[in-house]
Amino acid sequence: MGILNLTENSFYDGGKYNSIKSATFQTKKMIEEGAFFIDVGVATSKPGSEIINPTNEIKILKPYLKHLLREFPNTFFSIDTYNSEVAKMSLDLGVSMINDISGGDLDPNMYSIVSSYMVPYVMMHMKGIPKTMQVNPYYDDIVSEIIYFFSDKIKKARLSGIHDILIDPGFGFGKNINHNFSLLKNLSLFHAFKCPIVVGVSRKSMIYKTLNCSPEQALNGTSVLNTLSLDRGAKILRVHDVKEAKECISLWKMLH
Repeated sequence: MGILNLTENSFYDGGKYNSIKSATFQTKKMIEEGAFFIDVGVATSKPGSEIINPTNEIKILKPYLKHLLREFPNTFFSIDTYNSEVAKMSLDLGVSMINDISGGDLDPNMYSIVSSYMVPYVMMHMKGIPKTMQVNPYYDDIVSEIIYFFSDKIKKARLSGIHDILIDPGFGFGKNINHNFSLLKNLSLFHAFKCPIVVGVSRKSMIYKTLNCSPEQALNGTSVLNTLSLDRGAKILRVHDVKEAKECISLWKMLH
Protein backbone atom coordinates (compact mmCIF):
# COMPACT_ATOMS: atom_id res chain seq x y z
CA MET A 1 0.00 0.00 0.00
CA GLY A 2 1.66 3.17 -1.21
CA ILE A 3 0.99 6.35 0.76
CA LEU A 4 -0.14 9.46 -1.12
CA ASN A 5 -0.37 12.40 1.29
CA LEU A 6 -2.19 15.42 -0.13
CA THR A 7 -1.39 17.60 2.85
CA GLU A 8 0.98 20.42 3.64
CA ASN A 9 1.96 19.13 7.06
CA SER A 10 2.38 15.37 7.04
CA PHE A 11 5.25 14.37 9.35
CA TYR A 12 7.45 13.12 6.48
CA ASP A 13 6.33 14.18 3.02
CA GLY A 14 3.99 17.09 3.70
CA GLY A 15 3.71 19.46 0.74
CA LYS A 16 5.47 17.18 -1.75
CA TYR A 17 2.35 16.02 -3.58
CA ASN A 18 -0.15 18.84 -3.13
CA SER A 19 -0.53 19.55 -6.82
CA ILE A 20 -2.35 17.29 -9.27
CA LYS A 21 0.80 17.04 -11.40
CA SER A 22 3.05 15.90 -8.53
CA ALA A 23 0.37 13.59 -7.10
CA THR A 24 -0.07 11.96 -10.51
CA PHE A 25 3.67 11.49 -10.92
CA GLN A 26 4.01 9.91 -7.46
CA THR A 27 1.02 7.63 -8.02
CA LYS A 28 2.46 6.43 -11.35
CA LYS A 29 5.84 5.84 -9.68
CA MET A 30 4.33 3.79 -6.84
CA ILE A 31 2.24 1.70 -9.24
CA GLU A 32 5.28 0.97 -11.40
CA GLU A 33 7.23 -0.01 -8.28
CA GLY A 34 4.57 -2.55 -7.34
CA ALA A 35 1.95 -0.91 -5.13
CA PHE A 36 -1.32 -2.83 -5.04
CA PHE A 37 -3.23 -0.11 -3.19
CA ILE A 38 -2.68 3.63 -3.31
CA ASP A 39 -3.84 5.09 0.01
CA VAL A 40 -4.89 8.70 -0.49
CA GLY A 41 -5.23 11.06 2.45
CA VAL A 42 -5.87 14.75 2.98
CA ALA A 43 -6.02 15.05 6.77
CA THR A 44 -2.71 14.86 8.59
CA SER A 45 -2.82 12.66 11.67
CA LYS A 46 0.61 13.48 13.03
CA PRO A 47 0.71 14.14 16.79
CA GLY A 48 -0.74 17.53 17.69
CA SER A 49 -2.86 17.90 14.56
CA GLU A 50 -6.48 19.06 14.55
CA ILE A 51 -9.48 17.05 13.34
CA ILE A 52 -10.40 18.07 9.79
CA ASN A 53 -13.88 19.22 8.85
CA PRO A 54 -15.43 16.85 6.26
CA THR A 55 -16.47 19.76 4.02
CA ASN A 56 -12.88 21.01 3.85
CA GLU A 57 -11.59 17.47 3.35
CA ILE A 58 -13.92 16.89 0.40
CA LYS A 59 -13.02 20.24 -1.13
CA ILE A 60 -9.34 19.29 -1.22
CA LEU A 61 -9.69 15.59 -2.02
CA LYS A 62 -12.36 15.49 -4.72
CA PRO A 63 -10.49 17.06 -7.67
CA TYR A 64 -7.42 14.89 -6.99
CA LEU A 65 -9.50 11.77 -6.68
CA LYS A 66 -11.46 12.39 -9.88
CA HIS A 67 -8.21 12.89 -11.79
CA LEU A 68 -6.40 9.88 -10.30
CA LEU A 69 -9.30 7.50 -10.88
CA ARG A 70 -9.50 8.68 -14.49
CA GLU A 71 -5.72 8.41 -15.03
CA PHE A 72 -5.34 5.00 -13.35
CA PRO A 73 -8.61 3.12 -13.92
CA ASN A 74 -7.12 -0.29 -13.14
CA THR A 75 -5.59 0.70 -9.81
CA PHE A 76 -7.11 0.05 -6.40
CA PHE A 77 -7.39 3.23 -4.36
CA SER A 78 -8.12 3.39 -0.65
CA ILE A 79 -9.07 6.58 1.17
CA ASP A 80 -7.50 7.45 4.50
CA THR A 81 -10.36 9.22 6.29
CA TYR A 82 -12.33 9.15 9.54
CA ASN A 83 -15.25 11.16 8.10
CA SER A 84 -18.20 9.18 6.71
CA GLU A 85 -19.17 11.99 4.31
CA VAL A 86 -15.71 11.79 2.76
CA ALA A 87 -15.93 8.00 2.60
CA LYS A 88 -19.29 8.22 0.80
CA MET A 89 -18.05 10.78 -1.73
CA SER A 90 -14.98 8.67 -2.45
CA LEU A 91 -16.93 5.44 -2.80
CA ASP A 92 -19.39 7.14 -5.15
CA LEU A 93 -16.42 8.07 -7.36
CA GLY A 94 -15.16 4.49 -7.36
CA VAL A 95 -12.51 3.91 -4.69
CA SER A 96 -12.02 0.36 -3.44
CA MET A 97 -11.45 0.60 0.32
CA ILE A 98 -11.76 2.86 3.37
CA ASN A 99 -8.86 3.22 5.81
CA ASP A 100 -10.09 4.71 9.10
CA ILE A 101 -7.48 5.63 11.72
CA SER A 102 -10.19 5.88 14.39
CA GLY A 103 -11.80 2.48 13.81
CA GLY A 104 -15.16 4.25 13.63
CA ASP A 105 -14.77 6.22 16.87
CA LEU A 106 -14.64 9.69 15.29
CA ASP A 107 -17.75 9.29 13.13
CA PRO A 108 -20.58 6.96 14.24
CA ASN A 109 -21.95 6.84 10.67
CA MET A 110 -18.80 5.28 9.21
CA TYR A 111 -19.85 1.65 9.67
CA SER A 112 -23.21 2.11 7.95
CA ILE A 113 -21.61 3.89 4.97
CA VAL A 114 -18.94 1.22 4.48
CA SER A 115 -21.51 -1.54 4.92
CA SER A 116 -23.86 -0.08 2.32
CA TYR A 117 -21.10 -0.06 -0.31
CA MET A 118 -19.80 -3.55 0.64
CA VAL A 119 -16.12 -2.56 0.42
CA PRO A 120 -13.17 -3.61 2.60
CA TYR A 121 -12.59 -1.56 5.72
CA VAL A 122 -9.31 -1.00 7.54
CA MET A 123 -9.95 -0.31 11.20
CA MET A 124 -6.98 1.09 13.09
CA HIS A 125 -6.42 1.46 16.82
CA MET A 126 -5.78 4.98 18.04
CA LYS A 127 -5.85 6.01 21.69
CA GLY A 128 -7.46 9.44 21.88
CA ILE A 129 -7.32 11.93 19.02
CA PRO A 130 -4.30 13.13 17.01
CA LYS A 131 -4.06 16.43 18.91
CA THR A 132 -3.45 14.75 22.28
CA MET A 133 -2.66 11.10 21.54
CA GLN A 134 1.07 11.39 22.24
CA VAL A 135 0.69 13.25 25.53
CA ASN A 136 1.93 10.57 27.94
CA PRO A 137 -0.04 7.60 26.53
CA TYR A 138 -0.56 4.92 29.19
CA TYR A 139 -1.64 1.27 29.11
CA ASP A 140 -1.73 -1.36 31.84
CA ASP A 141 -1.05 -3.96 29.14
CA ILE A 142 -0.99 -2.56 25.62
CA VAL A 143 -1.32 -5.87 23.79
CA SER A 144 -4.29 -7.03 25.85
CA GLU A 145 -6.00 -3.66 25.60
CA ILE A 146 -5.70 -3.50 21.82
CA ILE A 147 -6.86 -7.10 21.46
CA TYR A 148 -9.92 -6.11 23.49
CA PHE A 149 -10.40 -3.03 21.29
CA PHE A 150 -10.43 -5.11 18.10
CA SER A 151 -12.66 -7.77 19.64
CA ASP A 152 -15.26 -5.10 20.38
CA LYS A 153 -14.88 -3.17 17.12
CA ILE A 154 -14.90 -6.21 14.84
CA LYS A 155 -18.09 -7.46 16.49
CA LYS A 156 -19.80 -4.07 16.05
CA ALA A 157 -18.61 -3.74 12.43
CA ARG A 158 -19.89 -7.20 11.53
CA LEU A 159 -23.24 -6.50 13.18
CA SER A 160 -23.36 -3.38 11.00
CA GLY A 161 -22.87 -5.53 7.91
CA ILE A 162 -19.13 -5.10 7.28
CA HIS A 163 -17.55 -8.48 6.61
CA ASP A 164 -14.30 -7.62 4.82
CA ILE A 165 -12.29 -6.22 7.74
CA LEU A 166 -8.57 -5.51 7.99
CA ILE A 167 -6.94 -4.51 11.28
CA ASP A 168 -4.09 -2.07 11.91
CA PRO A 169 -2.56 -1.89 15.42
CA GLY A 170 -1.82 1.80 14.83
CA PHE A 171 1.90 2.13 15.42
CA GLY A 172 2.60 5.63 16.74
CA PHE A 173 -1.03 6.52 17.40
CA GLY A 174 -1.28 7.07 21.14
CA LYS A 175 1.76 4.90 21.83
CA ASN A 176 5.31 5.53 22.97
CA ILE A 177 8.37 3.75 21.58
CA ASN A 178 8.18 0.87 24.06
CA HIS A 179 4.47 0.41 23.31
CA ASN A 180 5.21 0.23 19.60
CA PHE A 181 7.91 -2.40 19.97
CA SER A 182 5.73 -4.46 22.32
CA LEU A 183 3.04 -4.46 19.65
CA LEU A 184 5.49 -5.47 16.94
CA LYS A 185 6.96 -8.23 19.11
CA ASN A 186 3.46 -9.66 19.72
CA LEU A 187 1.95 -8.95 16.31
CA SER A 188 1.28 -12.64 15.63
CA LEU A 189 -1.28 -12.68 18.48
CA PHE A 190 -3.61 -10.60 16.31
CA HIS A 191 -4.05 -13.55 13.93
CA ALA A 192 -6.71 -14.74 16.37
CA PHE A 193 -9.16 -12.37 14.66
CA LYS A 194 -8.64 -14.02 11.26
CA CYS A 195 -8.46 -10.56 9.66
CA PRO A 196 -5.55 -9.42 7.47
CA ILE A 197 -3.08 -7.30 9.44
CA VAL A 198 -2.00 -3.94 8.04
CA VAL A 199 1.28 -2.52 9.35
CA GLY A 200 2.31 1.12 8.95
CA VAL A 201 5.70 1.84 10.49
CA SER A 202 7.13 3.70 7.51
CA ARG A 203 9.69 6.31 8.67
CA LYS A 204 7.91 6.71 12.03
CA SER A 205 9.37 7.94 15.30
CA MET A 206 9.75 4.42 16.70
CA ILE A 207 12.50 4.12 14.09
CA TYR A 208 14.12 7.53 13.91
CA LYS A 209 14.04 8.21 17.65
CA THR A 210 15.50 4.78 18.41
CA LEU A 211 18.25 5.30 15.83
CA ASN A 212 18.74 8.98 16.69
CA CYS A 213 18.17 10.10 13.13
CA SER A 214 15.48 11.91 11.10
CA PRO A 215 12.48 10.58 9.15
CA GLU A 216 14.50 11.24 5.97
CA GLN A 217 17.19 8.87 7.28
CA ALA A 218 14.78 6.16 8.45
CA LEU A 219 14.37 4.10 5.27
CA ASN A 220 16.79 1.36 6.28
CA GLY A 221 15.09 1.04 9.67
CA THR A 222 11.72 0.95 7.93
CA SER A 223 12.87 -1.98 5.78
CA VAL A 224 14.04 -3.86 8.86
CA LEU A 225 10.75 -3.41 10.71
CA ASN A 226 8.73 -4.19 7.58
CA THR A 227 10.56 -7.50 7.28
CA LEU A 228 9.99 -8.31 10.95
CA SER A 229 6.31 -7.46 10.46
CA LEU A 230 6.07 -9.86 7.53
CA ASP A 231 7.64 -12.58 9.65
CA ARG A 232 4.97 -11.99 12.28
CA GLY A 233 2.15 -12.22 9.75
CA ALA A 234 1.53 -8.75 8.32
CA LYS A 235 -0.42 -9.00 5.06
CA ILE A 236 -0.21 -5.36 3.91
CA LEU A 237 2.65 -2.93 4.40
CA ARG A 238 1.60 0.73 4.26
CA VAL A 239 4.69 2.59 3.07
CA HIS A 240 6.13 5.77 1.61
CA ASP A 241 8.81 3.80 -0.28
CA VAL A 242 7.18 1.12 -2.40
CA LYS A 243 10.26 -0.21 -4.22
CA GLU A 244 12.09 -0.98 -0.99
CA ALA A 245 9.02 -2.56 0.60
CA LYS A 246 8.52 -4.80 -2.44
CA GLU A 247 12.14 -5.89 -2.09
CA CYS A 248 11.47 -6.86 1.54
CA ILE A 249 8.45 -8.89 0.41
CA SER A 250 10.33 -10.61 -2.43
CA LEU A 251 13.23 -11.63 -0.20
CA TRP A 252 10.91 -12.75 2.59
CA LYS A 253 8.88 -14.86 0.15
CA MET A 254 12.05 -16.45 -1.18
CA LEU A 255 13.11 -17.32 2.37
CA HIS A 256 9.81 -19.10 2.99
